[in-house]
Amino acid sequence: MYFDLMAKSLAESGQTLTEVQYGQFLRYGELLKEWNEKINLTAITDDEGIMTKHFLDSLTVFQFPPIREAKTLIDVGTGAGFPGLPLKIIQPELELTLLDSLNKRLNFLKEVGSELKLTHIDYVHARAEDGSRNPLYRDKFDIAVSRAVANLTLLAELCLPYVRKGGYFIALKGPAVEEELLQAEKTISLLGGKVAQVMEVAVAGTDLKHNLVIVKKLQETPKRFPRTSAAIKKPL
Repeated sequence: MYFDLMAKSLAESGQTLTEVQYGQFLRYGELLKEWNEKINLTAITDDEGIMTKHFLDSLTVFQFPPIREAKTLIDVGTGAGFPGLPLKIIQPELELTLLDSLNKRLNFLKEVGSELKLTHIDYVHARAEDGSRNPLYRDKFDIAVSRAVANLTLLAELCLPYVRKGGYFIALKGPAVEEELLQAEKTISLLGGKVAQVMEVAVAGTDLKHNLVIVKKLQETPKRFPRTSAAIKKPL
């Protein structure tokens, strides 16, 4: 039902959609609804909402061309797997790390990965500020993404430590980001980054628009970042 819509949306980003991949999205949606009856994963439970507000929304990240060349990607605070898993379905060679603080959500994601026969996925149970202190994950990723509901200043401190020098942090934000950008500028600079681009993107099949805030990592993040969970809420 949504194959043509998804295929058209991806084509605009230079990507293709196979019947197998579309089938993976359908199964993902089924599992999301099944598991949502046991644990709180999403308030969006209708098929159209899942397809547009979760899957197609996540796939707007492909409108930033370097994502198509990335080898490693971490989704910080992934929740029900957005945007990381939809990106992985379309770009299966991507080495994906899904990080979340709740083990129940990771159990759901592991079942999705298994059912969809997706490989090269690392499921990490950790708070975002703790995971980046692990040498396995610090300064390691081509791309860090987050669709978590948090202001850009906080997201930058949580996500930039994961990104290698020359890589990118991509935040999926709402339509009004100007004030957040101004507030986050100092923190992003201290973390070794710089806002490279803000892309307004439209979600196919809806009237929704949002922004991809693209931050380039210019220097390694100083070791004092991220701060502790108590300190990180305070301005620098």
